[in-house]
Amino acid sequence: MPAAAPVKLGFLLWPQTDDWASLRDAAVRAEGAGAASLWTWDHLNSIVGPWEGPILEGWSILAGWSQVTERVTLGLMVGANTFRNPGLTAKLATTLDHLSGGRAILGIGGAWFEREHEAFGIDFGSGFGQRLDRLDESVMLLRRLLDGERIAEHAGAAYTMKDALVEPRPVQRRLPIMIGGSGPKKTLRTLARYGDMWNTSGTLDELRAKDAILRERCEEIGRDPATIERTVTIDLVIRDSRAAALDAYKAILAGAGAEFDESLAGPIGTPDEVADAVRPMTELGFRHILIDTPAPYDPETIDRIGEVIERLNA
Repeated sequence: MPAAAPVKLGFLLWPQTDDWASLRDAAVRAEGAGAASLWTWDHLNSIVGPWEGPILEGWSILAGWSQVTERVTLGLMVGANTFRNPGLTAKLATTLDHLSGGRAILGIGGAWFEREHEAFGIDFGSGFGQRLDRLDESVMLLRRLLDGERIAEHAGAAYTMKDALVEPRPVQRRLPIMIGGSGPKKTLRTLARYGDMWNTSGTLDELRAKDAILRERCEEIGRDPATIERTVTIDLVIRDSRAAALDAYKAILAGAGAEFDESLAGPIGTPDEVADAVRPMTELGFRHILIDTPAPYDPETIDRIGEVIERLNA
């Protein structure tokens, strides 16, 4: 039986800020501390707190990070399929792959925040089901374009292409596509068909149930579910005591305009306590942990993440 993949931790740095320098510096700090990946949102309005709050654009952030980091992978958590034609998305991901020397991940999902679509006149579709159908068609086209296919003719329900080609090719032989979401009837089928990575969230029991459905979707098409990298997004705060971590966590949420709910709190406490809380997720197969991180990007948790990584991979 092959050995389990090493546990990786990454940071999802919220773009709800007007301060590029702090977002840039947090990315550099995270890479230096041992993070494996960096992520940011793809939203046009703030989604936590007042919608009028400042927020920077996701693909531009990734491009900026590509020039100040050397090792971490870079992706949106996750891109809104509604915002862009899949041809444009394929070109954006390919260009990021070149800017970063082969570190791009194409994160994508069906989109959910109606307010930003209304604000900027972007078609939100007739409902969630239609958006997920569009996502499935889009990801199919993305996979083909990123793999070098010239699409001579495509006339689908949502998209048309004629002699479409992405050139130059990505630096990576197979630029990974991450699907965000857990819808059992559509999203996980799209993931099983085309995805390389999956992002979700929830309690351990919820993760176990979602993973079981993904395995069913893979079995339906004869795919080995182990070929899909599982990631989970959590809140995480490190301090020398749980009490100090809890105080810090409350302050972080308040600063971001979010309410504290201890029942929803993620791993919080000392490096040992955090590692013990994360370990059951990794044993379930979610071996890439993404840490939800609002501005001002909690420097102590970033600096000490290596202590948790060391314990999880001991």
